[in-house]
Amino acid sequence: MPKMRTIDQAIEWLHSSDPECALTKTALRRLVTTGLFPCVRIGQKYLIDLDMLGEYLKGTSAQETDKSGKIRRVQA
Repeated sequence: MPKMRTIDQAIEWLHSSDPECALTKTALRRLVTTGLFPCVRIGQKYLIDLDMLGEYLKGTSAQETDKSGKIRRVQA
């Protein structure tokens, strides 16, 4: 079962595990709303998988998705 948290809870967890972390709530919200980081939207809340967040910040995330909802140009 994934550990799903809101943006506020995810930042709180991140800063409690690493007080020197430079990622801000605004930066995480921007990653989520632009589709650069995968999340689940329930109503007006974005839910973030904490394990995926850790992998993303390590740079080992294998999932590169475009969930911006926009049409993108495909190179032929």
